Amino acid sequence: MNKTTYQFGLNTFGDLAFKDDGTPMTGAESLRQVVAEGQLADRLGIDLIALGEHHRSEFAISSPEIVLGALAATTRHIKLGTAVTVLSSDDPVRVFERFSTLHALANGREEIMLGRGSFTESFPLYGYDLENYNELFEEKIELWEKLLAGGAIDWEGKFTQKLTDTTVYPKLPAGETIATTLAVGGSPESIIRAAYYELPVVIAIIGGEPVRFRPYVDLYHKAVKQMNKPELPLGMHAHGIILDDEDEAKKVGWQYIKAEMDRIGIDRGWAPMTRDRFEFEIDKGSYYVGTPEQVAQKIAKNMNALDMQRFDLVYGTGGQLLHQRTATIRNYAQKVIPRVKELLGGAANA
Repeated sequence: MNKTTYQFGLNTFGDLAFKDDGTPMTGAESLRQVVAEGQLADRLGIDLIALGEHHRSEFAISSPEIVLGALAATTRHIKLGTAVTVLSSDDPVRVFERFSTLHALANGREEIMLGRGSFTESFPLYGYDLENYNELFEEKIELWEKLLAGGAIDWEGKFTQKLTDTTVYPKLPAGETIATTLAVGGSPESIIRAAYYELPVVIAIIGGEPVRFRPYVDLYHKAVKQMNKPELPLGMHAHGIILDDEDEAKKVGWQYIKAEMDRIGIDRGWAPMTRDRFEFEIDKGSYYVGTPEQVAQKIAKNMNALDMQRFDLVYGTGGQLLHQRTATIRNYAQKVIPRVKELLGGAANA
């Protein structure tokens, strides 16, 4: 790899968790559990925790900024992000207000990851038409960039409010900004957009062989060169379970990852996951399920193959028992991340 600094984060969608006796946790309990897990990640030295935004029964987090605010007050070092903020179905002005508030509470440790939304429940919920899926994001990311620039704004769009000589509060301190990343699910247009707006990219690689995303990485490098833009870090996120026993990790993965993918698949027309497919994803695909050494080897291999400087582990998929979630976080921090850095050449944190 041609970079020597790496970042390792955790992502969660706020899956409703299970107590160790198998009792389902409520949404409120699951939210408090995410805060406790973020505090643990901070103590263990993980670089970042990013929270998803969903509007479904199996996920607890619909307002990630509020949960991040709780973490801002109870952590010291960890970066606090979203994964993702569905900008298309939100108001960029309100999003800016929420994140500039978080910027103050977190003392600049926040990161917003913008995405169009692979889950589309928020569109009808907030009165947006899915026929405008792409146009909404294009317009709103342009407005977001103007808001980040600071100062009074003049703006008129098709899907957003007209602003005339408008200043949005709270203002960011002079010389400071809200760290912004673009989430990409597999669209060449999104890669070009990230290059144009000079945004780091995180690719969601949640199925299939990761190397199939190499053309998107190559496109990014080509695009920034042609546009004369800076080359910024590339990253990926993927589901994982890291336990000391390989068979136990697979057992947990088969129980919980399969359950979540099958639930989502009902809406998206996917066939139920087979055992062969599950084993393929562990062996050659995009599930990081196994012992710390197995997971570290696979992360290092794929970061190297895709020229990535960031890896975010999606933990707690499908809920899982509390001790399983905690074990994954601890193993990731204490065993996997140091080993990946060693395999990649001993690079320091970003």
